[in-house]
Parts: sequence; structure tokens; C-alpha cells
Amino acid sequence: MNEIEIIIDEEFKGLLPKLDAETFAWLEDNILQYGCREPLVLWNGRLIDGHNRFEILTRHELPVNTVSLEFDSRDDVIIWIISTQVSRRNLNPMQLSYYRGLHYNTDKKVQGTSNQFSNKSEKSQNETFHRSTASRLADRYNVSRATIARDAQIANALSAIGETSPDIKADILSGKQRISRKQLQELAAGTEEDVTAMVSQIVDGTFESRKTPVAEGKESKSTADLYEMRPWELQFSRMTDEFRLLMRGYAQTNDTSAAKTALRQYIGMLEELLGSI
Repeated sequence: MNEIEIIIDEEFKGLLPKLDAETFAWLEDNILQYGCREPLVLWNGRLIDGHNRFEILTRHELPVNTVSLEFDSRDDVIIWIISTQVSRRNLNPMQLSYYRGLHYNTDKKVQGTSNQFSNKSEKSQNETFHRSTASRLADRYNVSRATIARDAQIANALSAIGETSPDIKADILSGKQRISRKQLQELAAGTEEDVTAMVSQIVDGTFESRKTPVAEGKESKSTADLYEMRPWELQFSRMTDEFRLLMRGYAQTNDTSAAKTALRQYIGMLEELLGSI
């Protein structure tokens, strides 16, 4: 059994994408076969990265390796979690929107706290910060400032939904539950009753996702304004997760040269496929 006490912080856990049963089973088999050599990450004893691995290790009474990081506040931890998840590059469009928006909202909160004793006027201070933060994050994520602003609304709506039903929030982020970005933006400006009503409709099956109409003669931008993950996108996302877990397992063996050769062959196949499209 593990002697170290690890605290599960529900807020931090709720920020992480939920693995589907198939991917979780793959991760479990991988850990049982090759072991878990990537340490769990803690902050003040709280788990901030590795929740699925921790569940598997605990279930099978396997040893847990950890590393602790130092942060000034919970908000700094949240920004680190966001950066870590985005860097793994296996997120769907809705998850990316959520993380970008949450990053922006958290940065606003951090800056507001640090400047609360400033001599500048609150209006001038907030306007300057919001403008610089939106531009900085837009450059970081290679999107427009307008996209960051919309993502902030989407993040607010999803956070509100999560307070009512964490499962519904997880379903929306995974693509299991379809909902338009426009509806989430509208919900962000609504009331707590609006959130409760939407969640109730989703639960009882009466909710309908609304597409944004496209003017005649104009190219459709539904992929930018509406999150509707198509079947092939879901399958591709699962395949990507499985391949990443498989290669991590191979990378932990002594035969790393074979793993690199297999990866190069796979990359070559993808390049050929890209060239044929």
C-alpha cells in the first residue's frame, strides 16, 4: 500500500478531460504491463496531474511516485494545469476553447488580486490588463483576440454547468453531448435558473443544439462557431489517445530504438496520407 497521503482536490480534478472507458482500460493495461514511470504531480499534497494513473495504481495497490511543485496560489496551479493539458495536443476543439477561456479568466483574477492596492484607477487598470492579456493569449494560442473573448464566455458557461452537473460538463467537453458555442455564450449571460433549465433539458433528452444560420453566398463558418464533433473526429481522437499511450509504454522499455523506428514509420505513413488529400 502507498504510505504517502495524496489529497484529491475536486476543483483541480474537474479541470481535466475525462477518459472514456476504452481509453482508461488501455491506460490500465499499459501501466500493468510496463509500470508507471511518469510521477504524479502534487501541490501542497494535492494531486494536480495524474488522476487516472493514481486511480489505477491505488486499485492495484502499486507504488506511487510523486513530484511536488511550488506555486503562489490556486490560480497559478490552474494556469499550470491548463498549460499542461494544452501542451499534450490531444484535445478536441471544445476542450481547447474551454482551456483558453479559463486561462484568460484566471489571469484576470490573478492580475486583479495583485493590483488591488495599486494607485491606478480601477477602470484604467482593468482596461489595460484585459487588452494585454487577450493579445498575449491570442498570440500564445495562435487565435484572434475575439476568439479569446468568446472562449472566456464559453468557459464561464461550462463552469456554471459544472457546478450544477459535473457529468454534463464532462459530456459537453468530450463531445458526447452536442451544444453550440452560441448557446454557451448566451448561457454565460444568463441566470442560474437558465443553467439549471438547460441541464434539466439535457438530462431528460429534450435539449436541442442550435446551428448558426449561414447567409446565402457566404462560406459556412460553422466549424468555427459551432462545436459539432463528427463521428470520424471522435474516432480519430480515440485513435490518437491510444497511439500516444502505446508509444509511451514502448518508450519506457529498453528497446527505445525499435520504438523510434516504429514512430518514424508511422509519421511517414501520415505524411503520405496528407499528401494524397
